[in-house]
Amino acid sequence: MTEDTPAEQAGSDERALARRAGNLRVQRDGSVEGYRIGRTLRLRVELARQLRRRRTRLILGALAVLPLLLLLAFEVGDDGSGGSTADAATSSGLGFTAFVLTASTGFLLVVAVALLFGDAVSSEASWGSLRYLLAAPVPRLRLLRQKAAVAALLGLLGMGLLMSVALGAGLFWYGTGDLLTGTGETVDFVAGLIRVALACGYVAVQLSWVAGLALLLSVSTDAPLGAVGGTVAVSIVSQILDQIEVLGQLRGYLPTHFSRAYADLLNPDIDWTDMTRGAFSALAYATAFTVLAGLRFHRKDITS
Repeated sequence: MTEDTPAEQAGSDERALARRAGNLRVQRDGSVEGYRIGRTLRLRVELARQLRRRRTRLILGALAVLPLLLLLAFEVGDDGSGGSTADAATSSGLGFTAFVLTASTGFLLVVAVALLFGDAVSSEASWGSLRYLLAAPVPRLRLLRQKAAVAALLGLLGMGLLMSVALGAGLFWYGTGDLLTGTGETVDFVAGLIRVALACGYVAVQLSWVAGLALLLSVSTDAPLGAVGGTVAVSIVSQILDQIEVLGQLRGYLPTHFSRAYADLLNPDIDWTDMTRGAFSALAYATAFTVLAGLRFHRKDITS
């Protein structure tokens, strides 16, 4: 009979101890029999958990209330001082929906996405529960992927809620008229609805760089406000730099340079050039930030 090597003897002792402790059968790789990576931190469980958080409800509530506040502002404001923007917004339900999208793109949606992604991992670290999640055990990259997927779903839900309320309120109050473009021409209702939907899709793609940066900062700090504030600050600085014309073509490398390229969809003749560049730029930044987030989280010492 051959003598067991030290490694085999150690593995045998570990399995024996596990059986005596709780009648658990340990497999050769050290995991307990029945353990499946795919069963850890399931998407529906994490989604339900995040929906119960006050932060999530406040974000969704703010996005749902904004169109109603803008509608109220148009109704109580001075009709004679609105200008062409107010005329386009109040010309039809589609015009109002397009205005709500424009009003929320530069800041509100950025803050919402930054909150959802920036708070994803850093909140667990600040609560002291991150170590226990990883000890469950939930593999690090799976935890990061599930957190990001739930944040993305909530972000899409929030944006869908914003535009649904805007469209419903606009159609109820201003009717189903044609979409008034910036040049004073009109687009029929069906074509206008498709264009507004495409504009929403473009904004979602454009916000992917915000999500990637917030996720990177979320795994780099234990302070949720630091991750969220850092992401919003980068967006604001990028928008400020984009206004400096002396930078010339360098502005094209800023992540926010093409953030409003969807405006081309609201013109009679659609120009896809800037939207194509904007989508490529946003996805490139998002990919780079997400890869860095994965590498950072995989190597990070979890001390919180």
